[in-house]
Amino acid sequence: QLQLVESGGGLVQPGGSLTLSCVASGFTLDYYDIGWFRQAPGKEREGVSCISSSGANTNYADSVKGRFTISRDNARNTVYLQMNSLKPEDTAVYYCAAGDELGFDSYEYDYWGQGTQVTVSS
Repeated sequence: QLQLVESGGGLVQPGGSLTLSCVASGFTLDYYDIGWFRQAPGKEREGVSCISSSGANTNYADSVKGRFTISRDNARNTVYLQMNSLKPEDTAVYYCAAGDELGFDSYEYDYWGQGTQVTVSS
């Protein structure tokens, strides 16, 4: 069974940090570009960051540039999203997705995780 599982979400105060993990089972992530998306209540899903299969190329949404860092460890079949200086507007369910096109369009991704909740609040 091909599966992506996110973890690492939780409740954090503004200015705090969290690291999200995305682990694949049933397939290897080596050949896939990986994207992180988020969806806040009442809003459309948006792309946050993405990384190429080799890790050589990364992209970030303007809203998270300088605060979030995406990385991957193909040996561990895992992709990470380090989130620093978190703001209340970062509150959302965060999803990872695997595909063969690097970008922020959802249709470019074939496999999706179930999501992990991130809540930024004092």
